[in-house]
Amino acid sequence: MDRLLIASVLPALAAVAAGAADSLIQVDRPRLVARADLVYDSPASRPEEGMPLGNGRMGSLVWTTPSALKLQINRVDVHAMDSTTTSFPRADSDYSSGCGFVDINLADAGEDVFTPTAFRQRLSLYDALMSVQGRGVTARALAWPDRDVMAFEIEDQRAQPAAVNIDLRMLRYQQQYHPRLTYKLAQDNTVMFRTAAHTATSRLGIFGGRITLTQEFREGSFHGASAVAIGVTGRPARARILNQSTVQLSAAPGKGRLLILIASAAAQDPAHNAAEQALAHLAAAEQRGFEGLRQAAAEWWRSFWSRAMVHLHSDSGQADFVEANYTYNLYLMGASSRGAYPPRFGGLLWFTDGDLSRWGSQYWWANTSAYYSNLMPANRLELIDPMFKLYGNMYEAAALAARQQWGAEGIWIPETTFFNGPERLPDDIAAELQDLMLVRKPFEQRSARFDWYANNKNRHNSRWNFRADGDWDHGYYIFKPKGTGIFGHTSHILGVASRVGNLAWQRYQFTGDQAWLREQAYPVLKGAAEFYRTFPNLKKAEDGLYHINHTNSGESAWNSRDAPYEVSCMHMIFPLAVSAAQVLGVDAGLRPLWQEVKQNLVPLPAGGGRCGTGSEIADNRPYGAFVYKGPGAIPPVGPEPELKARFLGFTRLGSFIDEEGIGGAKIFRNRLRLREGPGAIDAEHIAGLSSGIHTTLLNSRPELPSSAEPITIFDRWPKDWDAAFRLLARGGFIVSSAQKGGAIPLVEIVSPQGGTCRLANPWRRPVDLYRNGRKAESLRGETLAFPTAKGVTVVVVPAGSAPSPVKML
Repeated sequence: MDRLLIASVLPALAAVAAGAADSLIQVDRPRLVARADLVYDSPASRPEEGMPLGNGRMGSLVWTTPSALKLQINRVDVHAMDSTTTSFPRADSDYSSGCGFVDINLADAGEDVFTPTAFRQRLSLYDALMSVQGRGVTARALAWPDRDVMAFEIEDQRAQPAAVNIDLRMLRYQQQYHPRLTYKLAQDNTVMFRTAAHTATSRLGIFGGRITLTQEFREGSFHGASAVAIGVTGRPARARILNQSTVQLSAAPGKGRLLILIASAAAQDPAHNAAEQALAHLAAAEQRGFEGLRQAAAEWWRSFWSRAMVHLHSDSGQADFVEANYTYNLYLMGASSRGAYPPRFGGLLWFTDGDLSRWGSQYWWANTSAYYSNLMPANRLELIDPMFKLYGNMYEAAALAARQQWGAEGIWIPETTFFNGPERLPDDIAAELQDLMLVRKPFEQRSARFDWYANNKNRHNSRWNFRADGDWDHGYYIFKPKGTGIFGHTSHILGVASRVGNLAWQRYQFTGDQAWLREQAYPVLKGAAEFYRTFPNLKKAEDGLYHINHTNSGESAWNSRDAPYEVSCMHMIFPLAVSAAQVLGVDAGLRPLWQEVKQNLVPLPAGGGRCGTGSEIADNRPYGAFVYKGPGAIPPVGPEPELKARFLGFTRLGSFIDEEGIGGAKIFRNRLRLREGPGAIDAEHIAGLSSGIHTTLLNSRPELPSSAEPITIFDRWPKDWDAAFRLLARGGFIVSSAQKGGAIPLVEIVSPQGGTCRLANPWRRPVDLYRNGRKAESLRGETLAFPTAKGVTVVVVPAGSAPSPVKML
C-alpha cells in the first residue's frame, strides 16, 4: 500500500491544499486551531480526563497527581492474541495496545507540585505541544511524528529541587509458579503471567543508563511483542531495578531543564527485537534534543492543518462550540490513526487502566466506521489507510471464512473480529458450523465435539457470538447460549465487506487513483458482491424477487427475512462492483450476473435501511433524555432547530454500559466520552459530528457509482451560523466557500487533476466564472458544469460580482 500512496495523487492533493494562504476565503489557521485547545485550570479529576498526546502509532493520555505526571504508553500495533486463542472465552477478558505505565515523580518529602491552587495545563493543537505548570515546576511534552518517541522537558525552579524519578511499570504483575523457571525468571527481572494456554511475559532491563520494559505474548503459533525504552539527558541519572514490577531512572536534583525521552516499538515476528527498535528510536531522539523534536513536530502539524479547514461562528456561541469539537476530532485522528492498524474504538490510544477494557481487544466495524465514514472530505486520506490495512490484510482469512462458514464465494468480514480475521476451522467443525449458521441443522442437534470446540472461543467474536458468558462447574468453564439458537448480536451480520468496499470506492472517487482501485478497492468490492450473489440463503422466490433469509439487521432483528441492513448493503454493493469492473475493464462475465441480482432484488425497506455510506447527518435517531449538560454544552435554539439539534445533540450520552462501574457516564474536559464501560473511552460522538458537518457543508456523493451528481454546498445550513470551509470533493477538487450573514459570496475550486466539475448552483441565478483571476465565462442553471485544468483556480460568483477576499477569522 505504501508504494501506491507514493505513486498516487495524494502528494498533489496535499500540495494544492498547502496553497490555502492564497485562497480568497481567509481564515487564520493558527487562530482557528487554537480555538479548540484544551486548557485546564485544575488537575484532571481521573486518568481518563488526561490530555491526549500521540504520533498516530503510539500515545497516551497525560494526567497528574499532586506529585507526578502519569502516562500509560499504548500502541495501535500491540496485539496480545489473535483469532486462534482459546484462553479468553469470557467477554472483555482479552486485551491489546498497552505497553507500560510511566510515572514521572517530581516530589518526595517536599511540597506537592500539582495542586488546585497552583496548576495550569494546556494542549496546543496547532503544534501538538502540551504544557503543564505547577508549584516551581513546568513541563512541556510532545509526540515525535517521525519516530515513536514522546518527549518531556521538565524545568525545575524550586528553591530546593528534588530528584526526578521516572518509574516504568509493568501492566500486569502476579507471582505464579512456573516449573523449572521460577528462579530464572526472578533473576532476569521477568514476570510470566499465564492465562490458560496464553503467556504474557514482562521483562525489566537496563542498557547503558537507559531503562526498558518488554512484553512478549505467546499462544500456540501466535507471537506478539512490545517494548518501552526511557532515557534522560541534561542531568546525571542512575538506573535501578526498583522492585519486581518496576524499573526506575533517577535524575539528580537540580535547577534548570531535564529532557525525558520515552520510546516504544512492537513486533509480531519473533525474529524482530522490539527493545532494539525502541532503543534506536531513543538514540535518534537524543540527537535532536527537545528543541529539534519540537520544531519537527510543529512542522508536521502545520502541514497537517494546512490541508483543509472548517470555521464556524454564531452570536450564540453554538457554532463555535461545534467547530472546536470538529477541529479536535481531526487532532485525535492525526494523533492516533497513522499506524499499521486503526486504534480500537474502546480506548483508542488513550487506555489508562492497564489491560482492563470493556469489549476486549477486537474490532467492531460499526464503531470503527464511526471514525472513518465521511472523513475523506477533510483531505487527510492517509488517516483512513490504517482501516483499509486492517481489513485488507485479512482478505485471505475472510475468503476462507466465506467458504467454510457460509458456503459462499467472495469474502466475509465479521462485524467483530480479531486483527487477523477469522481462523481456519477443522473441516468437520466448519461443515457443522455452516449447517447451523444457514439454519439447515437445528441448533439443539449440534454435536458434543462442536460444543467442545466452541467452548473456549471468545464470545464477542462474531463467529461465536451465539454464546453468552458461561459458568464454572467443577473447575470447568461451561458456556451458555444466548437462548436464540445459533443467532447472536453480530453472528449474522454479512454486510461489513460491502461497507469497507464502499469506503474504498469513495477513496477512488476522491483521488481518481486507478492503481488503488485495481489493487486495493476492487478485490473488496468484488469479494463482497460475490459473497452476496452466492450466499445460499439469498434465493429468488415465486414473486420473481431475490429474498435473503436468516440474517440479522445490524445487532437487532435476529433471524430476519429481508433484513433492512442486508438488503440496503446489497443494493449498494452490486452497482459499485459493476462500475469498478467497467472502469478497470475486468470481469465482463460477472457484471451481468451482479446486474441481474440487483434488478430483481427485493426493494429497499422504507427509510433506505441505513447502510452507513457516510451521507447521513451525524445521527438520524431521535434524541433521548440523556443530554450532556456539562461545561461548554449549549442547548439547540434559534432558526433551523432540526439541523442544529443534530449537530449539538452529539453531546447526548445515550444508553450506558455499567454506569456504576464507570462512575457515571460523562464527557470529560478532554472531550472524550465514557459510556461503554470501564476502560472503553471513545470519541465516536465527535467523529459523527464531523461526518455531519462534511455532509452539510460540502456533499459530492462519492458513495454513488456514477460521477454525475453535482457538488452541493451549505445544504440546509443555518442562516445565522457563519461558516467557511476548504474541503476535498469527488474528483479531487479542493473546494472553498463561505457563508457570512446568510449570504454566500463565492465558491473557489482548485483541481490537481483537471476534469469536469459539476456544482449545484448555490444562488439559483446566473453566475460568472473566473480562471486564475480572469473572467472566463458565464453560466446559468441549477447545475453548473464546467471544465477545469490541472492547477488552475476557478472562482464562481453571482453574475455581475467580482471575486474579492472574504475575511472570516
